[in-house]
Amino acid sequence: MSVLREVPVSTDQGPLRIGVRIPPCDRADRVARTVRRAEELGFDQVWFPDSQLLWRDVFTTLTAAALGTERIGLGTAVTNVATRHPSVVASAARSVAELAPGRFTLGLGVGNSSVAPVGLRQTNAAQLREGLSMLRALLDGQEWDFDGKVRSRLRDPQPSVPVHLAASGPRNLRLAGEIADGVILLSGVSPRTLAAATARVREGAEAVGRSAGALPVTVSAFCAVTDDIVAEARRIKPICASIAQNGGAPFLALAGIDVDVPATVEGVCPDLVHAEDWDAAVRICSAWISDDAAVRFAQEFCLFGTAAQITERLRTLRASGVTDVFLQHVGSYDAPAELIETVGSAVLPALRSAARSGKAGT
Repeated sequence: MSVLREVPVSTDQGPLRIGVRIPPCDRADRVARTVRRAEELGFDQVWFPDSQLLWRDVFTTLTAAALGTERIGLGTAVTNVATRHPSVVASAARSVAELAPGRFTLGLGVGNSSVAPVGLRQTNAAQLREGLSMLRALLDGQEWDFDGKVRSRLRDPQPSVPVHLAASGPRNLRLAGEIADGVILLSGVSPRTLAAATARVREGAEAVGRSAGALPVTVSAFCAVTDDIVAEARRIKPICASIAQNGGAPFLALAGIDVDVPATVEGVCPDLVHAEDWDAAVRICSAWISDDAAVRFAQEFCLFGTAAQITERLRTLRASGVTDVFLQHVGSYDAPAELIETVGSAVLPALRSAARSGKAGT
C-alpha cells in the first residue's frame, strides 16, 4: 500500500530557512535551553538526531523543546522504522506536533547509528516505502492493515505532520521524490552532488505526476566560521573518511577528492562520525585523508570560512533551489553553543539584511 500526497505549490519561494543540528546529548531541559537560545538568535529550525545508545530519547527531548519555545521549527534528522515500529513513530510524532502546532517535521532515514550498535540492518528502500506509507496513513487517520491480521488506526491523528525522507543513494532519492513530503539531503553543499541528488528526486516525483519544485529540499552541512580553513578542515577528516567508507567515494571524486578508506577502521568507537575520542579519530583518518583532501572537502561539501563567505554560500544555495539548510558542528556529545552564537550574531543578520534589500537568491 502506498500513500501519495501532493505537496502544495507555493508561489512565494521565501528566504532560505536556516537550522542547526543539536544532538540530545544532555538532559532534555538543558538541551531545551540551547534550543531557546537558537530561537532568540533567529534560527528557523532545530533538528535532532535519533540514536538510542548515543543520546537521550529524541521524542522526550523534542517534547521539552516544544514546551520551552514558541516559534522555532523542530524536527528529527532523523529517526527510523527499524528500532521504532512505524505505529510507535506515528504516535510520538503526533504527540510532539500537538505541543508545537505547525512547527514539527518528522525526518525519517535508514537507521545508521541507531541500528548498527544493536546488530540490526539499515532499512532498505522497500521497507522505507512500507514504513513511510504506514506512518502517513496513520497520521492522516486512516486504517492500516497490519500483515492481514488486524486493521487499526491512530486515535486523534495529526495529518499536518510533514514526513521528510533523508536520502543519499539514488534509489532512496527517487523514493523521496515519489512519496515523501520533503527530502533531507546528506551529501553536503557541493553544487555537483546537489545537482545529481536533486535530479534523482525529480525523477521520482515526475514518475508519479508530482511537482518536484514543490518539495522542500533540506541540506545538511558541517559549518565553521573561521579565518583558518586549513586548521579547521583537519578536524573533519573522520567525516570525509566516513562518506568514502559508506559508498560516497564517487561523490567525493566529483569534487576531485580521491580517497580509499577501508571498510573497517580500528581504534575508533563507536564509529567515525560519532567518535568518542575525536582527536584520536582525526589522527587515525589521516592515514587516508590528507590535509589537502580535508581542505577540499571543507570548501566543497561544507560551510567553512568567514561569516561573509558563509553568508554568500548560503545565498547561492537558495538560488539553486534548496529551501532549508541545517548546520552541524564537529562533535556528538556537546551542544553546538559556539556555532549557534557565531552564526546567530554574524551570519543570520547578514542573510536577513540581504533578503530585505531584495538581493537575488535570498
